[in-house]
Formats: sequence, C-alpha cells, structure tokens
Amino acid sequence: MRGQRLISFDLHADFAFFKKPDYNDGILLSYNMIHKPALLGLLGAVIGLQGYRKKRELPEYYQRLATLQVGIEPLSPYHDKGNFRKSVVKYTNTVGYANQDGNLLIEESLLIKPAYRCYLLLSEENEDHLKLYEYLRRGWAEYIPYLGKNEYPAWFGESFREYEFTEFHPLSNFRISSLFIKEDIVKEKTVNESFSMTSWEMENKGNFIYFERLPKSFDIQLMQYELAEFVFMDWWLDANIKISSLYQIAYKQEEKIIQFF
Repeated sequence: MRGQRLISFDLHADFAFFKKPDYNDGILLSYNMIHKPALLGLLGAVIGLQGYRKKRELPEYYQRLATLQVGIEPLSPYHDKGNFRKSVVKYTNTVGYANQDGNLLIEESLLIKPAYRCYLLLSEENEDHLKLYEYLRRGWAEYIPYLGKNEYPAWFGESFREYEFTEFHPLSNFRISSLFIKEDIVKEKTVNESFSMTSWEMENKGNFIYFERLPKSFDIQLMQYELAEFVFMDWWLDANIKISSLYQIAYKQEEKIIQFF
C-alpha cells in the first residue's frame, strides 16, 4: 500500500520472562506470548530509544512507537498448540534493600526457547519507522534486545522479510496465521456461528484453539497494562466472523492472513 511497508523478523531466545502482575503459590508468572508493549520495548532497544526513567512517565520508546501496528505469530516447531515449554527457577535476590531481613528467595516461571515472527506495518513518513526498517534489514541493534529480562538476550539474525500486502475482507472460509483479538463470543469452538461445524469445515478442522489475556497497550492514567483476549488457532473461520485489521500478505510463493493491532 502506498506510503507503507510491511516487514517481519524472527525473534529467538533460549529463555524469556514476560512478567504477569499475579502470582501462583508464590511463583512469579510469565505470559506465554510476547505482547505488544514488550515488543515495542525491544524495538526501542534496536534503534536506541530510552526505557523507563521517571515514575508516572511513559518510556521514550512507548511514546514514539505506541501507534506502530504489529502482528505476532508464534513459530513452529517451537510451540505445542500455542504453548511454549516452561520451567521454574529459584534464585536469591541479593539486592541490599531486599536483603535486610535475610536473603529473599524468589521462584520464577520462564519460557524455554520461545520463537515469534513479528510483523510491522511501517510508515514511510515516520523517521523511527524508517530507522527500524534499516536496522532490522541489516541485523543491527543499538542495545542488546532481550525477552523480558536482560539475562535473556534475543536475536533476529538474517530473518528480515518484506511483503506485498493488501487489506483482507473475507469472501469465503479462511485461516489466520497470527494471534488475533477476540471480538466475538467464543463458546464451544464457535464464535456466534462463525466457527459453525458444517461438513466442509469438519473436513478442514484444526487441532487447537489457544486463548491468552495479553497486554495490548498502556492505560496512561493508571500507568498499567490494558488487556485484551487473544486467540491463536489453526481452525478455519467463516467469512462472516467479526475480526478487524486483517491483511493478506505474500512473500515469494507463501501467502498468509495476519491481524495487526
């Protein structure tokens, strides 16, 4: 589309930790999927934007990249029906202020070998977007990117792709390759009647539907994540389903449907 470029790069890491605000039996939990605020932080590191510096103030990377449209696709064969392998690690927090009454033992869940294809819809009129294009194309980064914690560095190597693309308005059954935001009611593998089990769809049925409530942006007033219900699946969808911001993308002989948010 005129004035825009659609690109992707593949993120890999040995480990990742995307901290959730809740606990489970004293264990710090991680989101399973990389979410948009975390991805924007990583992109900010790539082009050298600053992170958190003052309380009650959004980091520079978020102020400058918040409107960037992204899509996220978990990569096979690294996940099992949308889930990445997880483990729990225990360590001692030796920071002085956490250590006044003895060592603080922490248990933390982490993801093992997560991998995501990250899609970006870039504006040719935005300097930050143009810089992202050049840095990702060349495999450059100003700061070392990491997945949630600086102990878990990430790499994207020579995975850069640029796509032909167009907005997608379904006329027949279709499948989405990325995470997408659930806008209709999902119950027993149906979205109203959009997942209706016709005989044709039964022949093409998928193996899994994965749900996760993920951050999609920041509430500036409360300075906390705004969450949305995301879905990742390999089922075919009815053309009447309500899903916004879909794009059909093409790279060489491969075509996919991706949602941007």
